[in-house]
Amino acid sequence: MIKPLSALLVLFGLALPAISLAQTAAAKDFLPPAPAGKQWKLIWHDEFDGTQLDETKWNRLGDYPRKGGWWLKEDAYLSGKGTLLLRTRKDGGRYSCGALDTQGKFEHTFGYYVARLKMPTQPGHWPAFWMACPGIGQVGNAGRDGTEIDIVEIPWRTGKVTMNLHWDGYGKDHKTAGRTQPKAPELTQGFHDYALLWTPEEYVFYVDGKEAWRTKASGVSQVPEYLLLTEEIGDWGGDIKKADLPDLCEVDYVRVYEMTK
Repeated sequence: MIKPLSALLVLFGLALPAISLAQTAAAKDFLPPAPAGKQWKLIWHDEFDGTQLDETKWNRLGDYPRKGGWWLKEDAYLSGKGTLLLRTRKDGGRYSCGALDTQGKFEHTFGYYVARLKMPTQPGHWPAFWMACPGIGQVGNAGRDGTEIDIVEIPWRTGKVTMNLHWDGYGKDHKTAGRTQPKAPELTQGFHDYALLWTPEEYVFYVDGKEAWRTKASGVSQVPEYLLLTEEIGDWGGDIKKADLPDLCEVDYVRVYEMTK
């Protein structure tokens, strides 16, 4: 077997130049160009290596009812092969799924947020990569005091995805804006990047580095928000009784970048 270049260099006493995670990550994450004199800095990430979830970074959500099913802590776990698995399954007479958030552990304002994930295949549930904060429940500041930012939601199995904003609470004053992307069958195969560029002036959403939606709706949140990776069970995703379960959403990584000088 031919050895890889790195192994040959070590064999002959040579060494490759050190390459930081930030450099290699930036090459894969479709980062938008930085303005002159500034650069992107990787400030938070999880590559989901090892066999145990890093609970200094994430909270497992559950065990309690959620929409048409239950969030159970045991349904969010690492594959042992460098990915996070969010499982949807039938648990006795109920349906359950996995969910995580970073509330109280990582909350940030502005930057570039990206997750690389693989879609599930069965109906009746939907994965999402999104952001939230307590201020979403406040009314009257046009979302600047906090907005639910849905970087991607995937209720369909055709390659169609959607990005959404929610603000001014979830009651009678609730407001929302969103964009649904046309069907893209290629997204049903393998891993793909879903990202948000959040500045004080606007949101820009991306799919595999291509701009999908640019908006100032909600007035643009100006407060720290935490990350969520979740599965939901409900009719928006179709009839879960028709699903061949268990089904998995697989996440390769989550990374957050900040603009620095």
